[in-house]
Amino acid sequence: MMSWDERFADEGYFYGVAPNDFLASQFETIPLGRVLCLAEGEGRNAVFLAEQGYQVTAVDASKVGLDKADKLAKDRGVRITTVQADLANYQIEPNSWQGIVSIFCHLPPELRHQVHRAAVAGLVSGGVIILEAYTPAQLNNTTGGPPTEELMMTEALLREDFKDLDIVHIAEFKRDVIEGRGHTGAADVVQLTAVKP
Repeated sequence: MMSWDERFADEGYFYGVAPNDFLASQFETIPLGRVLCLAEGEGRNAVFLAEQGYQVTAVDASKVGLDKADKLAKDRGVRITTVQADLANYQIEPNSWQGIVSIFCHLPPELRHQVHRAAVAGLVSGGVIILEAYTPAQLNNTTGGPPTEELMMTEALLREDFKDLDIVHIAEFKRDVIEGRGHTGAADVVQLTAVKP
C-alpha cells in the first residue's frame, strides 16, 4: 500500500486546497481559540481555520504532507503549528482545545477508540468536535477511503465513542465529496458535531 509520504509527494495537493465541505458548514460552532486537526495531511482544513482566526495545530504522520501544509499557510498569509506524529503516540492535551477536527481520519478500532476518548478529554467545556468519516457502505464506491470495513465508522459507533458529549448533529448518508484527486464523487459518510458540556 502506498505510504502517505508517497501519496503527498506530487507537486499538487492530493485532496485539494479547499476545506472539507462539512467543516466549512460547521466551523462557526467552535468557540474562537485553539483547534487541533487530527491526521491533517496537506493542511487544507487547518489553513482554512487559521484564516477564520483560530490558533491551529495540525498533526499528521507524514512530513511531506505537513511541509505542504506549512507552504499553504505561508502562501495564504496565516500561521499554523505542525506536529509530525503517529496518533498512536501523540498525546492530546487534556482540557486544552476549543475545537478538535477529524476529517477522514480512519484508524484501527482500538486506536480509534483511544484517540476519540482522548479528544473528549482534550476539549474544554463548550469545546466542539467536528468529524466526518466514511461508513462501511463506502466500500461499494471507488471514490476514496480505506480498503477495509474495520477502519470505517457508523453513527452507532460515534454515539458510543462520544457519549459524554452533547451531540448537535449526527447523520449517515450519501453525498458528493469533491476534494482534489483523492476524493471525487458519490461517497457514503457519517458526520458528527458535538459539544462538551
